[in-house]
Order: sequence, then structure tokens, then C-alpha cells
Amino acid sequence: MTKYFLLGLLPFYFLSADPPNVIIIQTDEHNLRTLGCYREQMSDDQAFIWGKGNKVETPNIDSIARDGLICTNYFAASPVCTPSRASWVSGLYPQATGSSSNNLPLHDSIITFAEVLRKRGYATSYLGKWHLDGDAKPGWAPTRKFGFSDNRFMFNRGHWKKFEMTKEGPKVATKKNGNPVYDLSDANETSFATDWLVDRSLEVLERDKGKPFCLMLALPDPHGPNTVRAPYDTMYDHLTFQQPVSMRKVLAALQNRPGWVSGGSNAVKKLSQATLSKYFGMVRCIDDNVGKILRFLERNKLVENTILVFTSDHGDMMCEHCRMNKGLPYKTSVGIPFVLRYPAKVPAGKVIDTAYTTVDFFPTLMGLMGISEGLPKLHGLNASIAYTNKKKEIAKDRIVYVRQSNGSWVAAFDRRYKLVISSLDQPWLLDLEKDPDELSNYYGREGYEKPFQRLKTELLAQMKKFKEPALKEKKLRFE
Repeated sequence: MTKYFLLGLLPFYFLSADPPNVIIIQTDEHNLRTLGCYREQMSDDQAFIWGKGNKVETPNIDSIARDGLICTNYFAASPVCTPSRASWVSGLYPQATGSSSNNLPLHDSIITFAEVLRKRGYATSYLGKWHLDGDAKPGWAPTRKFGFSDNRFMFNRGHWKKFEMTKEGPKVATKKNGNPVYDLSDANETSFATDWLVDRSLEVLERDKGKPFCLMLALPDPHGPNTVRAPYDTMYDHLTFQQPVSMRKVLAALQNRPGWVSGGSNAVKKLSQATLSKYFGMVRCIDDNVGKILRFLERNKLVENTILVFTSDHGDMMCEHCRMNKGLPYKTSVGIPFVLRYPAKVPAGKVIDTAYTTVDFFPTLMGLMGISEGLPKLHGLNASIAYTNKKKEIAKDRIVYVRQSNGSWVAAFDRRYKLVISSLDQPWLLDLEKDPDELSNYYGREGYEKPFQRLKTELLAQMKKFKEPALKEKKLRFE
């Protein structure tokens, strides 16, 4: 018997008897190389840039890719927290959302994928970091819910390490002079941020498992401060981390650096063993907690009909090119993990090398769910056909557009080339096949005129289409 859910007085029918559930697990500032499923897609020198054998075991996240698909070229539309998250929930480029830079709130008019599903009878919940409601910090349970009916455990900003439940609701459990702080304190397996949020998510899933649900869990790790509870805090202390190739060459002044990367508050000249080992520990803690969610779905026979996504808002350089964190067009800053499992429709073991950005998630989710009516205007591509067809490997030469939140650079990516245009330097054309460390500029070199022109033409077209603010200033150097 076909089920339906009401939008006002109008029934919306689903093609299957059971509309699919949705679970999205989003981390914050996550380096691709710390996940086994991504290392498997790389050469050894790229998979182990901090030294041979230096790795985190992530069997649970890897299993999502093994039983579903992995996208090797998925990018943040803008590699900073707020704009990337805005594009994820809205399907729009950040400049159309009100949230083009950190701490800028979403426009009231934005319709998210959660709102679409809420109106179709879904139980919609959001737990964790939101970062789309302005300056509030932590800012629990924002008044504007944007379709997430249960946002009790949503907080607006911060990378807190310990939470607790009180009579007044959830709180940050470590304080100094009455104000919440990032201290780890004596956080354990029930109070540490990752564990606590996953446990709350499991309670919500238990409550909603008898009806269609959409749950988004946004973990504040592995973003700094790089601290984690025991035993993860010492789990990788035995490793000796080496400088990545790009860091060594930059320090030795062997490479010409782009104008858009020089300086900055996140510049580093020395690799910190403790910083990297604790980062690895945070990733392992995340993976163990993902395992809790996987086991819940198995116990409740929800695996087959649940769209499960693991992703992040942006990457972390982790000493590549002598930089930490994000904000740059390099692969491990702007590139994000994206693995998806949906056994009812997505073949296992699929590898997609085609380029996508976070604006593509909303329309693709709707495509996977068979929803085509009542959608808002979306900038992204519905990639559901690529996700669900029988081909195990897909590698289209699609070009995507990515922007820096302050407009200092814009870029066009496909699965091999990257063109970065800024006001601070000549164009930079990167060839990731020949130069995966992204050290050399191929702009102006013999044999590279065609890829340059192809990316430049498409970048200009998309900038005009999506009203890129930097175009008005006319300071970008295209030649």
C-alpha cells in the first residue's frame, strides 16, 4: 500500500511503500587523508604525507563508502564554516543566502532541504554546530529552525569539548568565571562532545524510528582546539609525524608561492607532533561513534531504506604549504569527504571522480528521494542518476566554481585541473595529475592553453550566473 504524507491539505505520494530516511553526519574541518576510504583512492606518497604508515583506522566510515559510494572531488562552495554550511542546507551559493562569510545569519527566506521534508511529514532534527544564526555563542536552540522541528541540541557557534543536560536544557559543561570555555576538563565517554551528541542522536532516532525521519548531526570536531578525551588523547603518541613535501619545499624556498597563500594567521613554520596526534585521536573517536549509529540502523532493520551521508564543511591543511586550517583552494582545504550509503538504490563500491560542490547536495538528495515538486530555486546539480546507475566508476569532466568568503580569490575545478583567479597574483593553473602536491603553476606553459581557456570560460559563465560579488570590483586578474 502506498503511503502519503500531508502538506496542508495536499497529499504527496512516494514511489515506494516506505519513504527513505535520511541521516547526515557532518564533521568540522576534516582532512581527507585521515580517512581510510580516501587513502585507498590515493598513491602512497599522497596517502601518507606525514610519514609512511602514519594513519588513523576508520573502519566505520570506510564501510559507508564500501557499501555505497565515495566522491573523490567534492568541494566546499566556500572553504569556511558558515558559507559552506549555508550552501549545504540551501542548495545555493553563499552569496545568495546571506551567509557569505563566517557569523553572517541566513536570510529568513531560505528554504532548506529539512523544510521540504518537514512539510512532507518527516520528523526533522538537528544536533550540533549550526553556525548560521549570527554571533550567538553557544546559542542553543535558535528561534529560527529552518525546517528542523527538533533543534534542542543545535548550538550556533563554538568547538566545545564537554556537554551536560540541566533542568534548563543542554549546556557547555566547562566554564570559567561563569562563561563556557573549550577546556576538556574531565570529559569522558558520556560527556565528551562527540560522544554526547551521538548519544543524543541515538535517543532521537529511537523516538522517530517508526516514521520517516531526517536527522543531521554536526560534530564540532576535528576542528581545533586539538584535544580529545582518553584513551584517544594518547592513542597516536607513538607516531613520528614528518613534514609534508609541500611544507619542506616552502620552508626551503624552493617554490614560488601564490600571492593568495602568503602570510596569514594560520601560517606555520614547525610541525607540532602533539597537534597532529590529537587530531588523529579526534578522528578515531568520531569513527567509533559513527559505529554506534551504524549498529542502531542494523538492529532496527533500517539500513536498506536509509540514505546515510558522512561529510564535512571544509578541510584542514595540517601543515601542507606551511598552513593550518582552511580558506585556501588547495585540495585538503576546500576538498571535503563525501560518502553515501543507500542500499535500496545506490550500488555498493561506486567511485565518482566527477567534481561537485556543497550546492549540489540538496538537489541530489531530492533526486534520490524522488521529490521533484514544491522545491525552491536551487543552484546545484541533481546528481542522483550518477549515484544510482550501474556504473561502478564515473569520471565526468564537469567544472565547478568555488569562492573565497572575502572574494580575494575564485576558482574553477574539474577532476584534474584547477584554475585560481585572484587580485593578488597572476592566474594559477594547477595540474593535479602531474603535480598532486599543488606546487607548480602551469599557466602560460606550452600545452596548457586549452585547459586554461576551458576553465576560464566556464568560471566566468558561472560567476555571472550566480552573481559573484568579486566580478563587480573588477580587480581579478584573468591574464
